Amino acid sequence: MGQLPSQDILALLEFKKGIKHDPTGYVLESWNEESIDFNGCPSSWNGIVCNGGNVAGVVLDNLGLSADVDLSVFANLTLLVKVSMANNSITGEIPDNIGDFKSLQFMDVSNNLFSSSLPPGIGKLGSLRNLSLAGNNLSGSLPDSMSGLASIQSLDLSRNSFSGSLPTSLTRLNNLLYLNLSSNGFGKRIPKGFELISNLQVLDLHGNMFDGHLDGMFFLLTNASHVDLSGNMLVSSSSQKLLPGMSESIRVLNLSHNQLSGSLLNGSDLQLFASVKVLDLSYNQLTGELPGFDFAYELQVLKVSNNKFSGSIPNDLLKGDSLLLTELDLSANNLSGSSVITALAFWPISMIMSTTLSVLDLSSNALVGELPLVTGSCAVLDLSNNRFEGNLTRMVKWGNIEYLDLSQNRLTGPIPEVAPQFLRLNYLNLSHNSFTSPLPKVITQYPKLRVLDLSSNQLDGSLLTELLMSPTLQEIHLENNLLNGAIEFSPPSTAQSNLQVIDLSHNQLDGFFPGRFDSLSGLQVLNLAGNNLSGSLPSSMADMSSLSSLDLSQNHFTGPLPNNLSESIGSFNVSYNDLSGVVPENLRRFPTSSFYPGNNRLRLPAVLPGSNNLPGRNSGRRPINTIVKVVVIVTCVIALIILIMLAIFILYIRTRRRNPPGQVTNKGIRRHTQTNPSGTSGTGSGGALIVSAEDLVASKKGSSSEIISPDEKMAAVTGFSPSKHGHLSWSPESGDSYPAETLARLDVRSPDRLVGELYFLDDTITMTPEELSRAPAEVLGRSSHGTSYRATLDNGVFITVKWLREGVAKQRKDFAKEAKKFANIRHPNVVGLRGYYWGPTQHEKLILSDYISPGSLTSFLYDRPGKKGHPLTWAQRLKIAVDVARGLNYLHFDRAVPHGNLKATNVLLDGPDLNARVADYCLHRLMTQAGTIEQILDAGVLGYRAPELASSKKPLPSFKSDVYAFGVMMLELLTGRCAGDVITGEGGGVDLTDWVRLRVTEGRGTDCFDPALLPEIVNPTVDKGMKEVLGIALRCIRSVSDRPGIKTIYEDLSSI
Repeated sequence: MGQLPSQDILALLEFKKGIKHDPTGYVLESWNEESIDFNGCPSSWNGIVCNGGNVAGVVLDNLGLSADVDLSVFANLTLLVKVSMANNSITGEIPDNIGDFKSLQFMDVSNNLFSSSLPPGIGKLGSLRNLSLAGNNLSGSLPDSMSGLASIQSLDLSRNSFSGSLPTSLTRLNNLLYLNLSSNGFGKRIPKGFELISNLQVLDLHGNMFDGHLDGMFFLLTNASHVDLSGNMLVSSSSQKLLPGMSESIRVLNLSHNQLSGSLLNGSDLQLFASVKVLDLSYNQLTGELPGFDFAYELQVLKVSNNKFSGSIPNDLLKGDSLLLTELDLSANNLSGSSVITALAFWPISMIMSTTLSVLDLSSNALVGELPLVTGSCAVLDLSNNRFEGNLTRMVKWGNIEYLDLSQNRLTGPIPEVAPQFLRLNYLNLSHNSFTSPLPKVITQYPKLRVLDLSSNQLDGSLLTELLMSPTLQEIHLENNLLNGAIEFSPPSTAQSNLQVIDLSHNQLDGFFPGRFDSLSGLQVLNLAGNNLSGSLPSSMADMSSLSSLDLSQNHFTGPLPNNLSESIGSFNVSYNDLSGVVPENLRRFPTSSFYPGNNRLRLPAVLPGSNNLPGRNSGRRPINTIVKVVVIVTCVIALIILIMLAIFILYIRTRRRNPPGQVTNKGIRRHTQTNPSGTSGTGSGGALIVSAEDLVASKKGSSSEIISPDEKMAAVTGFSPSKHGHLSWSPESGDSYPAETLARLDVRSPDRLVGELYFLDDTITMTPEELSRAPAEVLGRSSHGTSYRATLDNGVFITVKWLREGVAKQRKDFAKEAKKFANIRHPNVVGLRGYYWGPTQHEKLILSDYISPGSLTSFLYDRPGKKGHPLTWAQRLKIAVDVARGLNYLHFDRAVPHGNLKATNVLLDGPDLNARVADYCLHRLMTQAGTIEQILDAGVLGYRAPELASSKKPLPSFKSDVYAFGVMMLELLTGRCAGDVITGEGGGVDLTDWVRLRVTEGRGTDCFDPALLPEIVNPTVDKGMKEVLGIALRCIRSVSDRPGIKTIYEDLSSI
């Protein structure tokens, strides 16, 4: 009779059953019964460490495993010391019996897909020294039992979805050396007592929602060397002092992205950072002048960007006599120069003498005068977005700079044929100045140059052929200059090019399309728009296989479009040319605006099936005048509105005849009229409809002729039918609340209630389905995926209930899995989700979230019925833009999910300060593919859909499509117009984005600004700020490859 496998082997084989994919075969090909060692431990199995006859370790890191495992089986491994499975795709839960892993000393399951809360049994692991659960989807609060981790030295729970306040028991882990709880949803105050952990070296709590004052006692007494509290909502320890003192042990201190205020020049504070090597106070609200930091002898990295510092830059920071600074970031403040000696006062920043400073960022300040004479040892130098004047002759003595940005200044003159010492330069940006003369040949001699941006100057002459043949250049930006002549490009067959971006748009180039551009196999973006190029487009363009964006508009190209252009092209524009023939089939996925206006002889098949008036088709009929077209469209719209109003009126009359007011019908619906001094019916215009949630799920009672479908029931109580094909129409009452005397109430006395299951994502609210059933509900707004209500709970608390339309929600298991990922999303600019309800029928799917008052951005911005209050000031609009960008930045980077449905109705303004918070985010994660597509179609109708989504058969929201929608929203804030409006003019009707682009192209960008802001524009600061926001918005609505990320946008907006 054969020997049976040991308990340890059986446990491992049970674990193996959960492995679905093992790309290297490391486990599945090794863990087999044929290779069992019957001494009790299979030492020949990969990843298994044995101690005698027992399994002591399971090490499966970095294998790309996909698995759904049950870790509870490891409780049978009685001598298990180490479990390490980091960097895989393993799902599962931290088992409730984790406390039975008595011998466990090391556990690392970081960067997987585990989801669950942390069980209380974790506190029984008295031998555990290292625990890393980072980078999973664990949620809930931390149990107090964690004080039982008596031996723990390293605890990493970062990048999860934990929430709640930190248990004070963490401060009793006396052996702790490393504690990382960053990028979670922890809130409230940081518990006192961490300074009592004498061995603690690293405390990282960044990216949470901690508030309150900085704990002065911790900073005075801690022995930690690395402290990171960035990305929270902490304030200074007092209104006068940032901190009362600082322990000499702290070497790295990061307090950035908080709400710190006050000055750094308060007497005793001067010695505060004497021992610090890295100090980051950026993105706060610090004011006053900067200290010289000459007392900080150890300081190597200083970052104070995006604050409100003013005055001069202390000269000690740039001299480096006593400092060891290697990196200095003072960007996005209001600094005006350096405090140099009188003899050099003519130059606000005369010289950068430091021999240690390698990274210097002074961008986005108010620095004036000429450029510095010398730059010391700087390898990275950013002086962009200031007021520097003069020419570039001072660059002669500059050192070996690798990154140089002088853009957005007031520099003039030619770019000199000097500075050959830039042998390490890989990034050069001189854009948005007033440089003149031809392109200097010296720029072709920089052997490591990768990015060259000389756009938006007044450079003339011909294009240097050597630039296009550079073996190192990846991006060339020469748009908006006066370059002329033909594009000469004849590279040798052996030449290797790394060019990815060429932008020569809006110059005066002529000649033909370069026939050898097909040799640029890696080229992704080509923009030749706005020149005088002519001739036909070569068929060899089909060999440009990497192209993602091609813009040849506003030229004089003739002939047909080339066949077989790359399928990777996502942005395409050849409008305003003289092309002819038929648009190739693979280009017909692009909108008509990619081909017209212009190109009168170019035919685009199947644009309007059966139409005889396709663009470019010669039907022999006289084209309809643009004004006549507009009149016809407006007449049709008015007729449609009249028909809809007539239908609603007839339905209303029939309903009144069937159910007279005050009469109880056999459907159990009874109307109660309230005292109304005006004598106006509660269902008249202006009043929102109040219903109870139970009204919407009342059983279908009565005879067969009186059965009401869910859609009809919704229509009866809200005036809206959530049909599968419904689309959002702008609702002026969205987000509004109304006084009681103007409200009607439908009261249902049906025995039926919400009988499904109610799930909560945190512990902030508790209720039963019965309580939610009887909560009075007010209609807030409607969209393609459902209707939102304000429900009033028994305790008087308001919540928002989104009733999802039938058929848009995923299956229950997938829905629940995705919903859990939203747990504990906590951010001041993001509306918190609280739970969801899953009912027994298809139309009973509800999402619960915070109620935000006074309403959405639409009700404050658009000049339409229902608009609230006075027009928003520029300061309010800018703050809203910054708030929304901050919320999106949190979703994109801290939660790694796109919003997916950004529009003005989903930006809610909170409280009297109108703090903006984004709502309805990530719904595409809960909806079917069809529901997501319909949501994106609605975004197109409303003007927020990114072009790349329009051309995709199965579009999915992305980070870049969020940025596009945010750019459109910024245009709304600037113009006061709705994104979905069609703006008529001399050239016909255009949407908001095209209208703004056209005005900017014509040099009349300021004509777009909201007339309500005209009294403020006389202020130069406001005028400058609005123009800067306009520039940022236009960058957001570029093609997807040129579109910046939200982090860049957030930083740029914050610096205004």
